Amino acid sequence: MKPASLSFDEMIDADGSVRAAYRGFCGWFEEQDPRWLHRQCAEAERFFRTTGITFNVYGDDAGEERLIPFDMIPRVITAGEWRRVSRGIEQRVRALNAFLHDIYHRQEIVRAGRLPERLLRDNPAYLPEMAGFTPPGGVYTHIVGIDLVRTGPDEFMVLEDNARTPSGVSYMLENRETMMAMFPELFTRVAVRPVSDYPQRLARSLAACAPPDPSGSGRPVLAVLTPGLYNSAYFEHAFIADQMGAELVEGSDLRVVDGRIAMRTTCGYQPIDVLYRRVDDEFLDPLTFNPGSMLGVHGMMDVYRAGRITLANAPGTGIADDKAIYSFMPEIVEFYTGEKPLLANVPTWRCAEPEALAYVLDHLKELVVKEVHGSGGYGMLVGPASSRAELKAFEAKLRARPENYIAQPTLALSTVPILARSGLAPRHVDLRPFVLVSPGGIDITPGGLTRVALKKGSLIVNSSQGGGTKDSWVLEE
Repeated sequence: MKPASLSFDEMIDADGSVRAAYRGFCGWFEEQDPRWLHRQCAEAERFFRTTGITFNVYGDDAGEERLIPFDMIPRVITAGEWRRVSRGIEQRVRALNAFLHDIYHRQEIVRAGRLPERLLRDNPAYLPEMAGFTPPGGVYTHIVGIDLVRTGPDEFMVLEDNARTPSGVSYMLENRETMMAMFPELFTRVAVRPVSDYPQRLARSLAACAPPDPSGSGRPVLAVLTPGLYNSAYFEHAFIADQMGAELVEGSDLRVVDGRIAMRTTCGYQPIDVLYRRVDDEFLDPLTFNPGSMLGVHGMMDVYRAGRITLANAPGTGIADDKAIYSFMPEIVEFYTGEKPLLANVPTWRCAEPEALAYVLDHLKELVVKEVHGSGGYGMLVGPASSRAELKAFEAKLRARPENYIAQPTLALSTVPILARSGLAPRHVDLRPFVLVSPGGIDITPGGLTRVALKKGSLIVNSSQGGGTKDSWVLEE
């Protein structure tokens, strides 16, 4: 693992001066009493706990709710940097939607020899039930999270695509609200683009994706489908529904009525036009997928394929999250846009290919190895931080199922200071901007969720692995 000294420091230049993005914040920070700042941090933690901003970790035997640590030092991005990043994100999201339409129709990218057919044929995230069907408005990924890492002043790279059910937007919003409540005078000195209108923008974007209204009643009805109270992201499901003014529903609240998906209300069953679902594909419809599912609705896919409801995101979009598919994103972007990617991928070895596997096995100590279907930091190996025994065990996994893994170099991720007991200390970060897609265009929220590896030297930012979050600032022009 490369030491933080070799990483790009987003706040401090090589000569020790403060970079332009942070001058406004640092001017304010230096005027504050450190003891007061630490008291404010403790107050923020109490706020998060009393508000219920917690999550559960699957496989945690204790089953207790955990608080995602919040750090008050913001991650700041200039307007010029954000313009360049936004252009790359928009290009990538357009390509992802075109790719999803193609693989569920003519598969021109496979016919052209740009993508191996086995990546679709052998992929459990590819849903044959979606073949030949186009969602209302032609949109597959209504909400996308593009995970970015930074390695230099103008070097942003895509680490992962989250096209199935990207999470974390509630933390983006609560982080900003907390910062504004604790340090209101700071926002009068530094002009930061707002994010608080995201729920309204989400509601408008989803409504624009509604199927034609057969009843002519006008305004589309939106609802958020949650697996229930015990899901690790339940707080976010309830938060988003409340902020959008939409109903939060479970599968038991829904049924098919007159060819529509309808939700139970005090006035009977009301048809739904758009269902923002936070339930995995497998559990959406027991008649089509997992027959034992108690989370979905019998017959939902028939209603969907009849064009009488919009499901956001569309079933089958999870294949775009596949890390083997990710390794082909430069080709995918160029194939569907006719342009070179504006945002680079992290160099990736596909272990299913014999030459790549041989290289990975020879350099395992230097690489990060991930499961192609993995998420949340689970099932991965960080070679430089692993023991001999861990390397040996992972080598056996690679040899047994090479097609299940990809490998990447250990990047010197950029750092942003956190407020440690002894003062400011650099920690590695990534960034997840949230993107809304509708027939009317692509809307990128300015900033997103910054995740930070709170352990010194750690590169793993996932909350399930001990990471925290920061407020992400995009400066006004």
